[in-house]
Amino acid sequence: MLETRVADLLEAPDAKLVIERVQAILANESERRRAFREWLRDDVKAEFINGEVIMHSPVKRRHLDATQNLLMLLRVHVHLHKLGAVDSEKALVGMTRNDYEPDICYWNADTAASFQDDQMEHPAPDLIVEILSKSTTGRDRGVKFEDYAAHGVLEYWIIDPVRKSLEQYELDDATMAFASVATLYVGDTLTALTVPGFVIPVGAIFEKTANMETLRLLMNKAI
Repeated sequence: MLETRVADLLEAPDAKLVIERVQAILANESERRRAFREWLRDDVKAEFINGEVIMHSPVKRRHLDATQNLLMLLRVHVHLHKLGAVDSEKALVGMTRNDYEPDICYWNADTAASFQDDQMEHPAPDLIVEILSKSTTGRDRGVKFEDYAAHGVLEYWIIDPVRKSLEQYELDDATMAFASVATLYVGDTLTALTVPGFVIPVGAIFEKTANMETLRLLMNKAI
Protein backbone atom coordinates (compact mmCIF):
# COMPACT_ATOMS: atom_id res chain seq x y z
CA MET A 1 0.00 0.00 0.00
CA LEU A 2 2.75 2.47 0.96
CA GLU A 3 4.78 1.61 -2.13
CA THR A 4 1.75 2.25 -4.33
CA ARG A 5 1.15 5.69 -2.82
CA VAL A 6 4.82 6.61 -3.29
CA ALA A 7 4.77 5.40 -6.87
CA ASP A 8 1.63 7.43 -7.62
CA LEU A 9 3.24 10.57 -6.19
CA LEU A 10 6.42 10.12 -8.22
CA GLU A 11 4.37 9.90 -11.40
CA ALA A 12 3.23 13.50 -10.86
CA PRO A 13 5.35 16.16 -12.64
CA ASP A 14 5.21 18.43 -9.58
CA ALA A 15 6.27 15.65 -7.18
CA LYS A 16 9.33 17.59 -5.95
CA LEU A 17 7.26 20.67 -5.14
CA VAL A 18 4.67 18.57 -3.31
CA ILE A 19 7.36 16.79 -1.29
CA GLU A 20 9.05 20.07 -0.33
CA ARG A 21 5.74 21.53 0.81
CA VAL A 22 4.95 18.42 2.83
CA GLN A 23 8.39 18.50 4.44
CA ALA A 24 7.86 22.11 5.54
CA ILE A 25 4.46 21.30 7.01
CA LEU A 26 5.79 18.24 8.84
CA ALA A 27 8.73 20.22 10.25
CA ASN A 28 6.32 22.77 11.72
CA GLU A 29 4.11 19.97 12.99
CA SER A 30 7.08 18.33 14.69
CA GLU A 31 7.72 21.51 16.67
CA ARG A 32 4.10 21.65 17.77
CA ARG A 33 4.29 17.98 18.77
CA ARG A 34 7.34 18.71 20.94
CA ALA A 35 5.44 21.57 22.59
CA PHE A 36 2.46 19.24 23.13
CA ARG A 37 4.62 16.73 25.00
CA GLU A 38 6.05 19.46 27.22
CA TRP A 39 2.55 20.72 27.98
CA LEU A 40 0.95 17.30 28.60
CA ARG A 41 0.20 16.62 32.27
CA ASP A 42 -0.90 13.62 34.32
CA ASP A 43 -4.37 15.09 34.86
CA VAL A 44 -5.03 15.74 31.15
CA LYS A 45 -6.10 13.13 28.61
CA ALA A 46 -5.11 14.37 25.17
CA GLU A 47 -3.62 13.08 21.94
CA PHE A 48 -1.66 14.65 19.09
CA ILE A 49 -3.11 13.47 15.79
CA ASN A 50 -2.10 14.76 12.36
CA GLY A 51 -1.00 18.10 13.75
CA GLU A 52 -3.93 18.69 16.07
CA VAL A 53 -4.25 18.40 19.84
CA ILE A 54 -7.32 16.28 20.57
CA MET A 55 -8.76 16.82 24.04
CA HIS A 56 -10.89 14.04 25.50
CA SER A 57 -14.09 14.81 27.35
CA PRO A 58 -15.52 12.67 30.19
CA VAL A 59 -17.12 9.41 29.06
CA LYS A 60 -20.31 7.67 30.09
CA ARG A 61 -20.53 5.06 32.82
CA ARG A 62 -20.79 2.12 30.41
CA HIS A 63 -17.49 3.19 28.80
CA LEU A 64 -15.76 3.36 32.19
CA ASP A 65 -17.19 0.01 33.29
CA ALA A 66 -16.13 -1.82 30.11
CA THR A 67 -12.64 -0.33 30.32
CA GLN A 68 -12.12 -1.21 33.97
CA ASN A 69 -13.65 -4.70 33.66
CA LEU A 70 -11.39 -5.69 30.77
CA LEU A 71 -8.36 -3.93 32.22
CA MET A 72 -8.66 -5.85 35.48
CA LEU A 73 -8.95 -9.23 33.76
CA LEU A 74 -6.15 -8.59 31.30
CA ARG A 75 -3.80 -7.12 33.90
CA VAL A 76 -4.37 -9.98 36.37
CA HIS A 77 -3.75 -12.60 33.68
CA VAL A 78 -0.63 -10.88 32.33
CA HIS A 79 0.87 -10.26 35.76
CA LEU A 80 0.14 -13.75 37.09
CA HIS A 81 1.85 -15.37 34.10
CA LYS A 82 4.61 -12.74 33.75
CA LEU A 83 3.64 -12.01 30.15
CA GLY A 84 4.56 -8.32 30.02
CA ALA A 85 2.82 -5.04 30.82
CA VAL A 86 -0.73 -3.70 30.60
CA ASP A 87 -1.63 -0.02 30.87
CA SER A 88 -4.72 2.11 30.49
CA GLU A 89 -5.37 5.61 29.10
CA LYS A 90 -2.33 7.54 30.34
CA ALA A 91 0.37 5.48 28.62
CA LEU A 92 1.56 7.66 25.73
CA VAL A 93 2.19 5.65 22.58
CA GLY A 94 4.48 7.56 20.22
CA MET A 95 4.32 6.72 16.54
CA THR A 96 6.02 8.30 13.55
CA ARG A 97 3.72 11.31 13.39
CA ASN A 98 1.17 10.97 16.16
CA ASP A 99 0.91 10.51 19.93
CA TYR A 100 -1.93 8.37 21.27
CA GLU A 101 -3.29 7.42 24.68
CA PRO A 102 -5.24 4.22 23.91
CA ASP A 103 -7.85 2.94 26.35
CA ILE A 104 -5.86 -0.26 26.99
CA CYS A 105 -2.43 -1.46 25.79
CA TYR A 106 -0.46 -4.69 26.16
CA TRP A 107 3.27 -5.16 25.53
CA ASN A 108 5.00 -8.53 25.58
CA ALA A 109 7.56 -9.41 28.25
CA ASP A 110 10.62 -8.60 26.12
CA THR A 111 9.37 -5.11 25.29
CA ALA A 112 8.14 -4.42 28.82
CA ALA A 113 11.54 -5.40 30.25
CA SER A 114 13.05 -2.34 28.55
CA PHE A 115 10.69 0.15 30.23
CA GLN A 116 12.20 2.69 32.64
CA ASP A 117 10.56 4.24 35.70
CA ASP A 118 10.73 7.77 34.26
CA GLN A 119 9.63 6.78 30.75
CA MET A 120 6.71 8.70 29.23
CA GLU A 121 6.71 7.64 25.56
CA HIS A 122 6.08 3.98 24.74
CA PRO A 123 6.57 1.94 21.54
CA ALA A 124 3.73 0.39 19.58
CA PRO A 125 2.03 -2.26 21.76
CA ASP A 126 1.27 -5.82 20.68
CA LEU A 127 -2.42 -5.25 21.49
CA ILE A 128 -4.47 -2.06 21.58
CA VAL A 129 -8.06 -1.80 22.78
CA GLU A 130 -10.27 1.20 22.10
CA ILE A 131 -13.72 1.62 23.68
CA LEU A 132 -16.04 3.52 21.37
CA SER A 133 -17.75 6.73 22.40
CA LYS A 134 -19.66 9.25 20.31
CA SER A 135 -16.69 11.59 20.03
CA THR A 136 -14.02 8.96 19.28
CA THR A 137 -15.69 6.50 16.90
CA GLY A 138 -14.46 8.26 13.76
CA ARG A 139 -10.84 8.24 14.90
CA ASP A 140 -10.95 4.71 16.37
CA ARG A 141 -12.20 3.35 13.05
CA GLY A 142 -10.27 5.82 10.89
CA VAL A 143 -6.84 7.33 11.52
CA LYS A 144 -6.07 5.06 14.48
CA PHE A 145 -7.14 1.94 12.60
CA GLU A 146 -4.68 2.77 9.82
CA ASP A 147 -1.89 4.15 11.99
CA TYR A 148 -1.84 1.31 14.51
CA ALA A 149 -1.54 -1.24 11.71
CA ALA A 150 1.10 0.76 9.83
CA HIS A 151 3.27 0.75 12.96
CA GLY A 152 3.04 -2.98 13.56
CA VAL A 153 0.37 -3.32 16.26
CA LEU A 154 -0.38 -7.03 15.99
CA GLU A 155 -3.93 -7.05 17.36
CA TYR A 156 -6.67 -4.44 17.72
CA TRP A 157 -9.97 -4.69 19.56
CA ILE A 158 -12.78 -2.17 19.10
CA ILE A 159 -15.38 -2.43 21.84
CA ASP A 160 -18.86 -0.96 21.52
CA PRO A 161 -20.32 -0.61 25.03
CA VAL A 162 -23.78 0.24 23.66
CA ARG A 163 -24.13 -2.85 21.47
CA LYS A 164 -22.00 -4.90 23.90
CA SER A 165 -19.81 -6.13 21.09
CA LEU A 166 -16.10 -6.58 20.40
CA GLU A 167 -14.48 -6.45 16.97
CA GLN A 168 -11.21 -8.36 16.83
CA TYR A 169 -8.61 -7.58 14.17
CA GLU A 170 -5.16 -8.96 13.44
CA LEU A 171 -2.30 -7.48 11.44
CA ASP A 172 -1.81 -8.75 7.90
CA ASP A 173 1.98 -8.64 7.48
CA ALA A 174 1.78 -8.53 3.70
CA THR A 175 -0.31 -5.35 3.56
CA MET A 176 0.43 -3.87 7.02
CA ALA A 177 -3.33 -3.45 7.46
CA PHE A 178 -5.81 -4.98 9.87
CA ALA A 179 -7.87 -7.98 8.82
CA SER A 180 -11.10 -8.86 10.61
CA VAL A 181 -10.98 -11.96 12.81
CA ALA A 182 -14.45 -11.86 14.38
CA THR A 183 -17.21 -9.70 15.78
CA LEU A 184 -18.20 -11.07 19.18
CA TYR A 185 -21.17 -10.47 21.47
CA VAL A 186 -22.27 -11.41 24.97
CA GLY A 187 -22.47 -15.21 24.95
CA ASP A 188 -19.36 -15.55 22.75
CA THR A 189 -15.81 -16.33 23.86
CA LEU A 190 -12.84 -14.06 23.19
CA THR A 191 -9.45 -15.68 22.58
CA ALA A 192 -6.58 -13.21 22.39
CA LEU A 193 -4.07 -13.73 19.60
CA THR A 194 -1.19 -11.84 21.21
CA VAL A 195 -1.72 -12.56 24.94
CA PRO A 196 -0.96 -16.25 25.53
CA GLY A 197 -3.76 -18.09 27.33
CA PHE A 198 -6.09 -15.12 27.66
CA VAL A 199 -9.56 -16.57 26.97
CA ILE A 200 -12.62 -14.90 28.49
CA PRO A 201 -16.38 -14.69 27.90
CA VAL A 202 -17.30 -11.43 26.18
CA GLY A 203 -19.96 -10.92 28.83
CA ALA A 204 -17.20 -10.45 31.42
CA ILE A 205 -16.39 -7.09 29.80
CA PHE A 206 -19.91 -5.76 30.27
CA GLU A 207 -21.49 -7.59 33.22
CA LYS A 208 -20.28 -7.39 36.84
CA THR A 209 -21.25 -10.94 37.85
CA ALA A 210 -19.60 -12.49 34.79
CA ASN A 211 -16.55 -10.30 35.34
CA MET A 212 -16.05 -11.43 38.93
CA GLU A 213 -16.56 -15.10 38.03
CA THR A 214 -14.05 -14.82 35.20
CA LEU A 215 -11.58 -13.10 37.51
CA ARG A 216 -11.92 -15.97 39.98
CA LEU A 217 -11.29 -18.54 37.25
CA LEU A 218 -8.23 -16.68 35.96
CA MET A 219 -6.71 -16.58 39.43
CA ASN A 220 -7.52 -20.24 40.12
CA LYS A 221 -5.74 -21.30 36.93
CA ALA A 222 -2.58 -19.61 38.13
CA ILE A 223 -2.52 -21.46 41.46
